[in-house]
Amino acid sequence: MIQSDKVKKILFGGDYNPEQWDESVWKEDMRLFKLAHVDVVTLNVFSWAALQPDENTYDFARLDKIMDLVAENGLKVCMATSTAAHPAWMARKYPDVLRTEHTGMRRKFGSRHNSCPNSPTYRKYAAALAGKLAERYRDRDNIVAWHISNEYGGECYCENCEKAFRVWLKEKYGTLEELNRAWDTAFWGHTFYDWEEIVAPNLQSEEFYWEGMVRTNFQGISLDYRRFNSDSILACYCLEQEAVKKYTPDIPVTTNLMGFYKPLDYHKWARSMDFVSWDNYPKYGAAPEAVAMAHDLMRGMKQGMPFALMEQTPSVTNWHEYCALKRPGEMRMWSYQAMAHGADTVMFFQMRRSIGACEKYHGALIDHAGHENTRVFREMAALGAELEKLGGAVLGGRTGAKAAIVMDWDNWWAAEYSAGPSKLIDYMEELMVYYRAFYRSNIPVDVISVEDDLSGYGLVAAPMLYMCKDGFDGKVRRFVEEGGSFVTSYFSGYVEDHDLVVTGGYPGRLRDILGIWVEESDAPPEGKGNCFVYGGKEHPARVICDLLHLEGAEALSAYGEDFYAGMPAVTVNKCKKGKAYYVATRSDDAFYTEFLGDICREAGIRPLLDAPEGVEAALRENADGAFLFLINHGEEPKEVVLPWAGAELLTDVRYQAGEKVVLQKKDVAILCTQREKKL
Repeated sequence: MIQSDKVKKILFGGDYNPEQWDESVWKEDMRLFKLAHVDVVTLNVFSWAALQPDENTYDFARLDKIMDLVAENGLKVCMATSTAAHPAWMARKYPDVLRTEHTGMRRKFGSRHNSCPNSPTYRKYAAALAGKLAERYRDRDNIVAWHISNEYGGECYCENCEKAFRVWLKEKYGTLEELNRAWDTAFWGHTFYDWEEIVAPNLQSEEFYWEGMVRTNFQGISLDYRRFNSDSILACYCLEQEAVKKYTPDIPVTTNLMGFYKPLDYHKWARSMDFVSWDNYPKYGAAPEAVAMAHDLMRGMKQGMPFALMEQTPSVTNWHEYCALKRPGEMRMWSYQAMAHGADTVMFFQMRRSIGACEKYHGALIDHAGHENTRVFREMAALGAELEKLGGAVLGGRTGAKAAIVMDWDNWWAAEYSAGPSKLIDYMEELMVYYRAFYRSNIPVDVISVEDDLSGYGLVAAPMLYMCKDGFDGKVRRFVEEGGSFVTSYFSGYVEDHDLVVTGGYPGRLRDILGIWVEESDAPPEGKGNCFVYGGKEHPARVICDLLHLEGAEALSAYGEDFYAGMPAVTVNKCKKGKAYYVATRSDDAFYTEFLGDICREAGIRPLLDAPEGVEAALRENADGAFLFLINHGEEPKEVVLPWAGAELLTDVRYQAGEKVVLQKKDVAILCTQREKKL
């Protein structure tokens, strides 16, 4: 996490871009920061053009002044490397830095994320700038973290990337014979006899648009290009990380992730990051469980370690389809939700609203009005004061979840590249229907990868595990045999790591664990489906309906209609000490809440408390105690019966077990308790 010896509280602040303003404004900013209790600023995010006016010149004079100013005013710094947007001179002199689109069109200078990750020019100058920054500011003791680039993303299909892709493939497969096998190039006569015959899969080659989505004729090729692209951009991050570590080895390094961002395999990225940070921009009216799941993903990246909330908006996000304001209390509520799920910082974009270009109407602490007499400033200052009061109480707090959901980027890419069985296949939505059931029952849950240890959990759900990677089935088998409960769903176990079908019957490597055999899968059109009864109630069967046979498993429910009426829809298989469950279709929230609730009760996994609808409960624990966060996402006051005695940290009110706390709309309470039994 951010350097613990320099940070004693939840840091509060965010992106500050004084280089966009005349120096006469800076002094006023410092006054306003003090009023708002800001204690950290992210500097230098987009200053490459100012710092390096040509390939041989570096000019740090203005940044020196900024660094002096924030130090004089007691501000800590998250120091960025400015490499998210290369300078115009670089694009003009070295066009290899420019990306090529999925269409095959070569970009010109402009925007950001427009640098080819495999450009030797880009890599050379980006690493050089990062190193010069670290060398120059190595002795500034208020730098608490390095922020590499900014919101890495996008894809490139240029000649640099095509050549690098071939090198990547040689390292991965060794021989063309193995590559041809893994990609099944015998199909449609695609056999390769020379590495130079391999081209990037885009709209000029293997990929096409269908039903508004990018589809591919060769899943293995496209899947590997997704992996290669993620690895290529990660290599750029690592080059800069290495450059700053050379001079500042003790300052932790991160880059700001973007939640469930499909192009980059964040699980792989996290292994190269000292701590995880991310930017949270929920749309107006976003379901709180969707935001919570993204927080839990970030927490799970480092095996439950706290993360940094690097960006959110104080008021309005200017790039949403409808730029609705955060209503009074919402900014505070979303901030505490991040803390509840593991954030050790509350940071924003931006500190002062810019006056030009595409983010000039994005929210800020200091609005275009330029003073403190605004609703947003008052709300921010009040939150800053609360965080100052909280101090380091919850810092480092962990969430002791006994339930987990497995999420895998390779699986996401592969499942949604699949040529069938339905355009309604949606991996993220499948994760969400399971997560929502835990969330609404106030059962803590980790979002983990296929590489994580399962042994600490009582229940592990891996919805739509289309790709069951080498070794994961063994991990699941051991988990179940040793007493765990495992749940998966339709469209699971079909393929191995290269997207080749595991023959012998679905769900492939999971077949013996689940005790079933899937013969066929029906894909009802949107709005159509089947049904089944669970717990005495009828539930819909949508998206996919697997027609399966029992091979040791027991049917918990059966389809109610069509020619496969009576065939199992939900099954359980006893496997030594544990059980493995299969849900052969997509159903409604009521089903998942009851179904997963039944499994949790049997596994001894209890909700944190019984809360009214719309009230979220989350728990963090550190050496100082347990901290129960209660968040009312609703528009009406709610009463919550407290399960433990303790002090409410924001109001200093003490409560006894069984007493009620009243949460106003969008309100938050944090109960500190020394409860004996940990999760």
